[in-house]
Amino acid sequence: MKPAPVVHPFAYVDGALDRADHLRDDADALASLWPQARVILLDDDGRALADADRQLQAPLGRDVVGIPAAAVFLGLRDGRAWFAARAATVAIDAPQRVDLRSAAALWPVVDATVFAQARALLHWHARQRYCGACGGEVDFVRAGWLGRCRQCASEHYPRTDQAIIAAVTDGRRLLLGRQSPWPARRYSVLAGFVEPGESLEQTVAREVFEESGVRVHACRYLASQPWPFPGSLMLGFMAHAAPDEPVVGDELEDARWFTAAQIRTALRRDPDVPLRDDEAGIIVTPPVSIARWLVEQWFQEYGGD
Repeated sequence: MKPAPVVHPFAYVDGALDRADHLRDDADALASLWPQARVILLDDDGRALADADRQLQAPLGRDVVGIPAAAVFLGLRDGRAWFAARAATVAIDAPQRVDLRSAAALWPVVDATVFAQARALLHWHARQRYCGACGGEVDFVRAGWLGRCRQCASEHYPRTDQAIIAAVTDGRRLLLGRQSPWPARRYSVLAGFVEPGESLEQTVAREVFEESGVRVHACRYLASQPWPFPGSLMLGFMAHAAPDEPVVGDELEDARWFTAAQIRTALRRDPDVPLRDDEAGIIVTPPVSIARWLVEQWFQEYGGD
C-alpha cells in the first residue's frame, strides 16, 4: 500500500507529473502518446492560454498540427502525456491568458503545478539558444530536457537557481522585512540565493545578516517550493538568531521584529485587501508562497496558542 500523499498549503507542488525520464529518448513512444496528449501553451510573456472562464486551455495533441519542434515532454498523469510549447508555434486560439500567480488561485492544483513546470522549462529554452562555451547554436534533445551545442557538442541542462527562505526568530519574535515595490505594509520572511561553494546553512546566515544585520546561530530545513519566476527553488528554513536590532541596507526598505500577537492579527487578514490608513498592523504574503507557510509554522511553534 502506498503512503498517503502529502498535501502542501503552498502552490506548484501537489499533483506533479510522473516525469517518465525513460521516455525522453524514445521518439516512437512519444509519437504514439501525442494524439491523446494534453499540450499546455505559453505566450512569450510566460502566460498560459485559457478559456473564457480563465481555466487552462490545453488542447489534445491530435488537435495541434504535428509535434512542434520546440515542444517539451513534461511527463505522464494517469497514462496521458503532457507537453509544453510556445503558443506562437501552433495555430490555436484562446480567449484568455493567465499568469502563473493567478493560476495558483484560479485553477485546480494539478493544472497550476503543470504550468509551473512548463514555464520554467520554456523560459530556459528561450534563454539557452546559444552555447555559453563557444557561442554556437543549441539544439534541444531528449524531448527538450538537454541542450547540445552544434559547434562544440557541449551539453546544457535546465537551470534551477537555489534560494533559501527563512523564518528567523529570537525565540520570542519573528523577523520580517519588506521591499519598496511591495504593497503598503506588506512584510515577509527573508530570502536570498545560494552562492557557489556555499552550504545552505551558510547561505541562511549570510543572507539574513546582509539584509538585516541580525546574526543567525542555527537553522533547520523544513520544506521546499518550486518558484519559476523564472527558475528558482525556494528552500525553507526555521532559523534561530540573536535578538539584534535590525539594520537594513540596499536590499530592504525595512526589517523589524514582530510579536506573536502581531503575527496572529496579520494571519487573520486577507492578504489581498489593503489596510486602511488608520488601521494598525501589517499584511503578510498570500498563501501561494512558501513564505506565508513559514510564518504559519513559526506561529504554531512560538505563538503560544
